[in-house]
Amino acid sequence: MLLCASLVMLMTPGLAFFYGGLVPRRSIVTMMSQSFFSMGWVAMLWFAVGYSISFGPSINGIIGDPLYYAFLNNIQPETLFTGNDGGLPLLVHFVYQMMFAIITPALITGAFANRVNFPAYLVFLTFWTLLVYCPFVHMVWSPDGMLATWGVVDFAGGIVVHATAGFAALASALYVGKRTVVSDGSHNIPYVALGAGLLWFGWYGFNAGSELQINTITVSAFITTDIAAAFAAMTWFIIEKIRTGKPKLVGFLTGAVAGLATITPAAGYVSIQSAALIGIIASLVCYFAVLLVRRHLDDALDVFGVHGVGGIIGSILVGVFASTAWNAKGPDGLLEGNGMQIAKQITAVVFTSVWSFVFTLAILWLINKFTRVKVDQNKVGADLDNTLFGEDAYTERT
Repeated sequence: MLLCASLVMLMTPGLAFFYGGLVPRRSIVTMMSQSFFSMGWVAMLWFAVGYSISFGPSINGIIGDPLYYAFLNNIQPETLFTGNDGGLPLLVHFVYQMMFAIITPALITGAFANRVNFPAYLVFLTFWTLLVYCPFVHMVWSPDGMLATWGVVDFAGGIVVHATAGFAALASALYVGKRTVVSDGSHNIPYVALGAGLLWFGWYGFNAGSELQINTITVSAFITTDIAAAFAAMTWFIIEKIRTGKPKLVGFLTGAVAGLATITPAAGYVSIQSAALIGIIASLVCYFAVLLVRRHLDDALDVFGVHGVGGIIGSILVGVFASTAWNAKGPDGLLEGNGMQIAKQITAVVFTSVWSFVFTLAILWLINKFTRVKVDQNKVGADLDNTLFGEDAYTERT
C-alpha cells in the first residue's frame, strides 16, 4: 500500500509535465507550479482537517467530524483502518488517500490555464478541497457516507475524483472566460508523452491499490486499468487519423488518459472484456465531448471533456457491467439483471455534478471579492511565467 501511495504521488508530477507540455512555453512554470504546490498545500490541509472530514465519524452522512482526526488526533501507530478486511494501519490509509486529495484539485487547473492569479489559486485550492472533495470522499468511500448507504459504488474515484474535478473545470472555464491572448498550442510534445507515461504508470497504484489489500480483485483492477487505457488510446488514435488524415501522438496519449479516467470507477467491479469495451466507449464519447465543449467554452486542456465526461461515463457503466463474479463485495449491474444499480449510479453522478459545479462557481465568486481571480491578460500578454513568478523555463526568449 505504501508502494501504491508512491505511485499515486508520482501522478501529480506526471500531470504537471502533461499539462506543462500542452501550454505555451512562456506559461509552463505557472502551469506546472499549480500541480506541485498542491503536493505541499493539500498535504497540509489533509493533515490538519481533510482526513477527518473525509473519514471521521459521520455527521448526517455528508461529512466526517472535522476534529476527530484533526492533526492525526486519535491515531496511534498501531491504530487499524476498519474499512477493509486486511488490518491496514490507519496511517497507511491516511497517506494513500492523501495522494488522491493532492491530484484531484490539480486536475482542474488545466481548464483555466493562463488565466488565474496564483494567490487566488491557493485560496481556491483550500476551499475546493474542503467543501467539495472531502465531503464526496466521505459520502462515497466512508461506510456511513450518504451515497455509500444508498448502494452507490465508485472503486477508485470516477465520482469522487473525476466527476467533481470535471464539473469544477467546467464551472471554472465558464467563470474566467476565454483567453484574450491567442495560445500557440502544445510547445513540448515530449513533455506531454513523459507526463502521460507517468500518469499511466501511477494509475496502477490509483486503481489496483484501491482494493487496499492483495487479492484477485487487486489483480483484475490492475489489468482492467491497462486494457481500458490501451483500447481507448487506439480508438482515439483511429478517430483522429480518420478526421485529420494524420496520426497524432498527443491524441493517442489523450485517449489513454480518457480510458484511465473512465475505467477508474469500474476497475475492480468488471471483467477484463468489459474493460476493453469501456475503453472504446470512453474515447468515442470523450472525443466528441471535447469537440462540443471547444465550440462554446475555453476549457484550455479539455479537462471536462476527458476527466469529467470520462468519470461520468465510467460511473454509469459500472451500473451496466458490474458483476459479483469479479467482485463478490460489489453489486451486479444491468447485464446481470440488476437495473437498479444504474439508477443509483446516475443519481449519484447528477448530485455530484450539481454540487461541484455550484460550489466551484460560489468559491470563485467569493474569492474574487477579496483578491482578483483573473489574470489581466492585456498586461501580462503571453509572458505569464515572468510576470507571476519572475522565472523562465527556457533561457532563450523566442
